[in-house]
Amino acid sequence: MAVSGALLIGFLFLHMIGNLKIYFGASSFDSYAHWLRKIGEPILPYSGFLWIQRVVLLVAIGAHIWAATSLAIAARKARPVAYAHRPKVQGSYAARTMRWGGVIIALFVVYHLLDLTTRHLNPVADTNQAFGAVTADFAPGRWYVTLFYTLAVVMLGFHLRHGVWSAFQTLGWKFPRTVALAVSVLLCAGFLMVPLSVMFGIIK
Repeated sequence: MAVSGALLIGFLFLHMIGNLKIYFGASSFDSYAHWLRKIGEPILPYSGFLWIQRVVLLVAIGAHIWAATSLAIAARKARPVAYAHRPKVQGSYAARTMRWGGVIIALFVVYHLLDLTTRHLNPVADTNQAFGAVTADFAPGRWYVTLFYTLAVVMLGFHLRHGVWSAFQTLGWKFPRTVALAVSVLLCAGFLMVPLSVMFGIIK
């Protein structure tokens, strides 16, 4: 779980940095999106790198879900008889919502792919218009999309706050919880800047 989580966190940072290139303008952002499809040519076919990346990410997500399920099953088997009285365990909100948060994030990933990758749910069908797809998606008239995106990113932040710290502990890296908090806040802020900037007219 720690290794697959670390891989996914690395992708999130790279994805966030790529998203922030939208502040350089439509031409720069569309060129960046086009460049991603050309990585590895001529050894790889057009968009080959992106498909490899998607497969690796799907495997990482699958491994993460499998690890979480295995741990949950192992925990239940370790205590087959329920407690007669179980006092409340002190813990953060992030720790208590890890499982449901993971489910919500997984559902959001599916929506996000249909929206900004395949464009089945996006007003701009042309996959060459990355800037247009983002600005159309989070336009003021589609506030509900921005709201859903914001809620999903906030849930991701809670998931990361506990998950990053747990991964550090599992891998033997003794970091304070403030490091995990900083990572989650940075990623949340980076991902929320773009949709909110579009909604409030900073990017248009």
